Amino acid sequence: MPLPLILGIAAAVAGATGVGLGIKGAVDMADANDTLNKAKKRDEENLKRHKNTETRTLKIMDELGASEINALKDLDKFSKLFEKIHNKPKFEKILGTNVKIAPFTPNELNNASVGAAVLAGGLGGAALGTAGGFAAASATTAAVMALGTASTGTAISTLSGVAATNATLAALGGGSIAAGGGGMALGTTILGASTLGVGLLVGGIIFSLSGSSISDKADKAHRQMLENEKKVNAICKFLEELRTSANMYLNIFRRVVTIYDYHLSRMRNIIEVAHSPNPNWNDFSTEEKKTIENTVLIVGVIYNMCKVKLVSSNGGNGVNKVNYEDINKATSMANDTMASVNL
Repeated sequence: MPLPLILGIAAAVAGATGVGLGIKGAVDMADANDTLNKAKKRDEENLKRHKNTETRTLKIMDELGASEINALKDLDKFSKLFEKIHNKPKFEKILGTNVKIAPFTPNELNNASVGAAVLAGGLGGAALGTAGGFAAASATTAAVMALGTASTGTAISTLSGVAATNATLAALGGGSIAAGGGGMALGTTILGASTLGVGLLVGGIIFSLSGSSISDKADKAHRQMLENEKKVNAICKFLEELRTSANMYLNIFRRVVTIYDYHLSRMRNIIEVAHSPNPNWNDFSTEEKKTIENTVLIVGVIYNMCKVKLVSSNGGNGVNKVNYEDINKATSMANDTMASVNL
């Protein structure tokens, strides 16, 4: 065969091969681009789902947290009325009639009430999840912390305004950063999205690489998206469970507070009207004593419900858990006590 013809055929074959490789590369790039776009879209949908779920949960948690803090603050009204009674029985004796209510002292109640007042003053304009953070970590614990000591060594209860709020949040976060604690940031992001570790995984892939390289990177991005999706699913499952539990807990708590308001009104009438100006326990009728005893029981329910941590820490391993055990105990205590006071 003449050399020119051989070279011509070789050139044609080489050209055809080049075209074939080019087509394959283009197909690989197109497939990779499609895979990347789908992975990115799915990842964005997962993150949107997570954000929506988190927002719904934090709103309910904020309602619960604010309700707990305000209820604790308003227990000051009960404390002041109870202190007016001469020869009054000890809390322990009254609470002893209902063994399911953990005992507490008037001093503990006063501390929680003052601390809650400090916290309530800082809730206005607070970021989403702040009040919910108190409920997750137990509002009573946070309120009592408010009566501790600020980083400067000053008693937080002696502070006011922004200074008191900042010191309280720092206490909730484990102390000031200088003292080795988490500082205000930790106190305001107990349930924040920043703690979830979910971020965008797709992007920044340069399409000037070879088709096979892009395919590898696209496959890797898809696998990362799937791994991220598992995390989002786990987080959303936890948030949904928390929202359901918090909503149920909030409804029961509001019923308890309504009963408290009713009994407090009757108690005020007994002390400030019927037996004014020197209310004496020994002068109260059996019905009047029962009304005050029932008020103490309801106060005990509120105080102990606020001590419940709705979220159990996982110790840094995976997603936190809903504290069903303590939630169920507290709701059972509340329901039994409400039934016992005949309301």
